[in-house]
Amino acid sequence: MSSTRNLPPQRHDADDPSWDAGPAPDFLRQPPQNLEAEQAVLGALMSSTGAARKYFEETLETGITADEYYRPAHGTIHRAVCALYEAQEPVDPMAVAEELTKRGELTKAGGASYLHTCVQAVPTPANGSHYAEIVRAKAYRRSAIESAQKILQYAHSEEGDESDVRSLVEQELTAIAAGMPGLSAAPPVVGDLYLDFVSELEEIQNGRQVGLSYGLADLDAVTAGMKPGNVTVIAAQSGVGKSTLALNAAVAAAKTGAKVMFSSLEMSSTELMQKMAAAEGKIPMHHLTREGGLTAEGWKTVERLGRDLFKALPLRVYRPDGAALSDIESAARSCVRDGGLDVLVLDYVQLVEVEQNRNMTREQAVAAVSRGLKNLSVQLDCHVIVLSQLNDDGMMRESRAIKNDASVVIKVERPDMDEPESPRAGEVDLVIEKNRFGPTATVTAAAQLHYSRFVDMAQT
Repeated sequence: MSSTRNLPPQRHDADDPSWDAGPAPDFLRQPPQNLEAEQAVLGALMSSTGAARKYFEETLETGITADEYYRPAHGTIHRAVCALYEAQEPVDPMAVAEELTKRGELTKAGGASYLHTCVQAVPTPANGSHYAEIVRAKAYRRSAIESAQKILQYAHSEEGDESDVRSLVEQELTAIAAGMPGLSAAPPVVGDLYLDFVSELEEIQNGRQVGLSYGLADLDAVTAGMKPGNVTVIAAQSGVGKSTLALNAAVAAAKTGAKVMFSSLEMSSTELMQKMAAAEGKIPMHHLTREGGLTAEGWKTVERLGRDLFKALPLRVYRPDGAALSDIESAARSCVRDGGLDVLVLDYVQLVEVEQNRNMTREQAVAAVSRGLKNLSVQLDCHVIVLSQLNDDGMMRESRAIKNDASVVIKVERPDMDEPESPRAGEVDLVIEKNRFGPTATVTAAAQLHYSRFVDMAQT
């Protein structure tokens, strides 16, 4: 049996390409940092004035602190910026220089000229939050390295016993996890949730609307309306009226003051405006779409709608150039930054594109879209209405993933589609196939498609 215990240490030639010197000693390694990103953050903060003020707040909302900058001068500037902001003073290079002068820290921060250097380093203040996340990520890595070094030094020191080592390891690992950028606090216990639960329970029991209205009282009664963080799927064959139902719901929610974005991959903005004008003004659709079809009275109605409704309605219409999910997500986040978003409507899911690899099936692609929209509803705390096409057999295409992510699934059926002489002509069945907030049921409404709208049967 051979042994290497008494062999002399091997020598290596640094010129030998097979020789690996191993990682550089710790004292030769540079800690993780990105000074350009640090300058860009400060530049964004000092450039976000006037209409761009929202970018200042978005940058601070990342949670970045002065201690997370690698260069001490940058931390000094950050503290001065925050002091001005808290005092509701202007935040620009001149004001920051004055604040640093009062603190006796202008030279320490690099001088007034360096503040302008930071401003020039930022491509656009709109990306300030992105640069801040880069800075925070580097700071987190430095913190992890520092904690690991503490553990190594203590373990090598032979001080204490194994319980002391374990205690230090647990303490440092907890500190690392707690300092992770974007990590939220521990979830609340049920005792903390109780008061909110009772408050919402009182709302329900007193008959006050819990969610936003779909625009149909009978549908609201079964589903309790549209709630943030949830997804409603409206499925129908082509021509049945799923877009009309969704647009009616979008307008109904917007009338209550809710912020709504209707993203159509199928209809133009003009077509959507025609449908809304028809529904709200009771103008026959063919009067709006044919040359000379609008009467003088019709023009007065259109003008009244513009003045009394559309001018103040918080409803955005988004027609993306492409059909990528990322474009829709980006538009939704822009709405959140510019006043908020309560309801997002997407017409329709099968038209949305995702990055597909060669092995991804169409069903998997639609599943990725569905999951992305569900995650978006939670992240933005809004309700999402997704329209889905049914095939000729009345089955939802790629239905499994879409149904799994939905809280409510409504299938739209019109008895007179196949039987024009049906005694139920002019009616529509909203078949609620899935409902996390109540029973499954069928709600019948009146289909006034010549006005591009659905109404409760009691209104007919």
